[in-house]
Amino acid sequence: MRHQYATLWVWIFLLPLALDYKATDANTGHFAQFVFVLPVLVAGLSLALIAPRFHDRSRLRTLVTFSLLLCVLGSVVAQLVQDNDTGNYLRVLLPFLLFLLGYVVACRPWSEYRISQFERALFVANTISLVFTLVYGMATSGGLEEVRYRIISVTLLGLQGVLLHEFVVAKRFSFFTVAVFAFSVIVELLSVTRSLLVGTVLLFLIAMGLCAPTVQQIWRALARSLVAGVVIASVAGVAALSFPTVTQHWTQRIFASEETTTGKDPTTITRLAEMRDQYDQVTADPATMLFGAGFGHYYRYSPVYLPDLAGQISENDFYAIREWAAGHNFWVYQLFAGGLLFGIGMPLAMLAALAICFLSYRHWRAVVPDAPMLPVLGRAIMLFAALPATSIGGNPLGPRFSGLVFGIALGLMIATHARLQRALPARPKRVRRPQQMRPVVVPELPGRIQPGMGRADLAATLGISRSASAAAGSGGFGPLASSGTPSTTRSVNRSNLAR
Repeated sequence: MRHQYATLWVWIFLLPLALDYKATDANTGHFAQFVFVLPVLVAGLSLALIAPRFHDRSRLRTLVTFSLLLCVLGSVVAQLVQDNDTGNYLRVLLPFLLFLLGYVVACRPWSEYRISQFERALFVANTISLVFTLVYGMATSGGLEEVRYRIISVTLLGLQGVLLHEFVVAKRFSFFTVAVFAFSVIVELLSVTRSLLVGTVLLFLIAMGLCAPTVQQIWRALARSLVAGVVIASVAGVAALSFPTVTQHWTQRIFASEETTTGKDPTTITRLAEMRDQYDQVTADPATMLFGAGFGHYYRYSPVYLPDLAGQISENDFYAIREWAAGHNFWVYQLFAGGLLFGIGMPLAMLAALAICFLSYRHWRAVVPDAPMLPVLGRAIMLFAALPATSIGGNPLGPRFSGLVFGIALGLMIATHARLQRALPARPKRVRRPQQMRPVVVPELPGRIQPGMGRADLAATLGISRSASAAAGSGGFGPLASSGTPSTTRSVNRSNLAR
């Protein structure tokens, strides 16, 4: 059965929330925001129903799926125990539901043509979000001190991760991709947000790690990364000359601790005060430690850090703070909201999955560099690596759009890893050799054993067509390159394209 509307569902699934915005008033704008969510939910459920199914088991896929279900479904238990405000609970839960839905949709053995559609829709949606957020933030805000909080796209680092894969790993450059990357750097500079620049550097290092399996290749990776570094340095220099106000604000942010009476950075202190109060609440009694305080539970700043904010905030304003949204620290908030039973499993499973896929990609790139769908795994790793990079300055699962995008990235990464693991050689385990070994004569083999010998054809094992596997090295799967004529792909792999 052919699903002729699958392409339409993919775009409806990703585009509406790219126009999601942060309301200027906490009491207004919620209806328009939830209107964006309805078509996304309908499209996501439709894609989940028509998606192909895995027939082979994967321990990594099972672990990640179980941890996500435990976090989302287990939040109901914490809600019943704590009896938080229902509206606040649903608002905080929604990005996690979108994250789970994106994972369920993407973690399927889609055909190569459908995967290229997902990647292209992701890139377009992230670019639209980057431009729309900047325009909307500047139109609804005043000076730089206010506008810098509203011009940052929630998936900015995810977009940069995909572009860094194109520059550093795939060695593909075009005027459009370089222009989009430079524009994202300009937004970073205008936002005067230090954590974003740290996240960009972290993604840069991850991209270098992907393309340099050995130490000897690191220098080559540095040479290929020169273009991205030149773009960042050039944009920073032009912005410093063109916008002296931005340069002044950056100077204030970097040396903020020197201008306070306590000699401590106020932003860092407020983040620590928030985490300390969440930690104190969750460890207050055994039930909360086990089940968590629940999504939407109120928290404030810990009074322990009040002396460190002397001259920055009054005592009345300090104790008047009462927040319920997802906190600024993803890792502590997971413990705060879900406790030991429902909270910490998901972040630990995601970090383990990212590390396993990263190491597997490095091994496969060194052994079978032309394997089909290996570039898909690399782009998915870079996109999902933006989640821990974003967590440096905030909660990546707080906004709705970033929850959906990172869920799709995780699903693509896990699904592609499972398919490649079945077809490609596994990473060898390090075994301690005995100190003294007698030389053993190796019998002559009929020929060099190639990866995948003794199995079905590599492309057939992955469930893709031969023509697509031949074009995989030319970037046919990439979101930034043409995927070829769909008619040819459909004729070769007609049954797969039904999905």
